[in-house]
Amino acid sequence: MKNTIKVERARMDITQAELAERTNVSRQTINAIEAGKYVPSTVLALKIAGVFGKGVNDIFELEAGDR
Repeated sequence: MKNTIKVERARMDITQAELAERTNVSRQTINAIEAGKYVPSTVLALKIAGVFGKGVNDIFELEAGDR
């Protein structure tokens, strides 16, 4: 699953730690999601999208191997 979290964080000028605090997870979790090593739960994906004021589909995208 691809995501644009790093780009969105840069637009808002927030760190992984700040995003983690706002979504009530660890910085390591945000790092793993950004790196594509961890797929967030639906609730966490919604929280992340909410921080950026976007829809989940604007942040996360399935790749060919995910379907």
